[in-house]
Amino acid sequence: MLFKSIFITGGAGFCGSLLVPQLLSHGYKVTVYDIQYFGKDFLPTDNPNLTIIQGDIRDTAKILASCAGHDAFVSLACISNDASFELDEKLSTSVNLDAFEPMVVAAKQAGIKRFIYASSSSVYGVSDKPNVTEDHPLVPLTLYNKYKGMCEPLLKKHTDDNFIGVIFRPATVCGFAPRQRLDLSVNILTNHAVNKNKITVFGGDQLRPNLHVQDYCDTVEMLLNAPSEKIQNETFNVGYQNMSIMDIAHLVKKVVQEEFPDRNEIEIVTTPSDDNRSYHINSDKIKRILGFQPNHSIEEAIRDLCHAFKEGKLPNSFEDDFYFNVRRLKRLQAK
Repeated sequence: MLFKSIFITGGAGFCGSLLVPQLLSHGYKVTVYDIQYFGKDFLPTDNPNLTIIQGDIRDTAKILASCAGHDAFVSLACISNDASFELDEKLSTSVNLDAFEPMVVAAKQAGIKRFIYASSSSVYGVSDKPNVTEDHPLVPLTLYNKYKGMCEPLLKKHTDDNFIGVIFRPATVCGFAPRQRLDLSVNILTNHAVNKNKITVFGGDQLRPNLHVQDYCDTVEMLLNAPSEKIQNETFNVGYQNMSIMDIAHLVKKVVQEEFPDRNEIEIVTTPSDDNRSYHINSDKIKRILGFQPNHSIEEAIRDLCHAFKEGKLPNSFEDDFYFNVRRLKRLQAK
């Protein structure tokens, strides 16, 4: 273990809620810094190696004070998901762009040795290339992917031999985690299949890369332990199974019908979409340089969600805004 104490912004989010217990179980000390729009009760709050700080990443002085004494900084916090920009544009700009460089500077000033930034594979926008690698031009379609891309060079600007920076661009995350999201493509389709016996596909031909939430967490842990010289100023795509939305829908239908055999056949309805993001990412680089490849399939993500529904872990899965980022932030009138 290169680093013992890890500081994670956004650690009470979808991916963070699975990553934090994983790191704790592997012997790390973890500090979660999160504004807690979704609370914190799903984190292992009684673990003596976990510290939870309610804070806003726009409060640079608080970030500086809070991350001092930590070895590594994992930057997950953002107003997440393209649709979140239905919200106040000022909120998204201030969190996802304006706060980023001051946060990087604060981390460096506090003595952080390694900074891991979760960007997004959506920075590529639409591409008809058969394989989108890390050097593909960024053609963002929304402010979310534009800002994700704009932050990447802001990290590299401040790296040096004592401050290692690495960027990963995850595909759309799917599967089950303690702070569940049901506003991401595979998860949306599964929720509809399980609870409405009907899947509506918007468009269908768009290609989307996907990533099981467990593989996302394993990527972060691997980047914490990777040799500095292999990751300094590097950018890595992390995706698994580029599938069209329609193919995902058929897979969801198959798995849900296997998991709930007494149900009627699930109907798939197609409707036009104005979300034409379509890209096929290539994740060979992270395998070549770091030996990492995802191990968890989309099918596994769908099964995990089916089991969670069966076990009553996802009550009120359409009504409760706990599962929906935009709805929760709108209700809270986040500023």
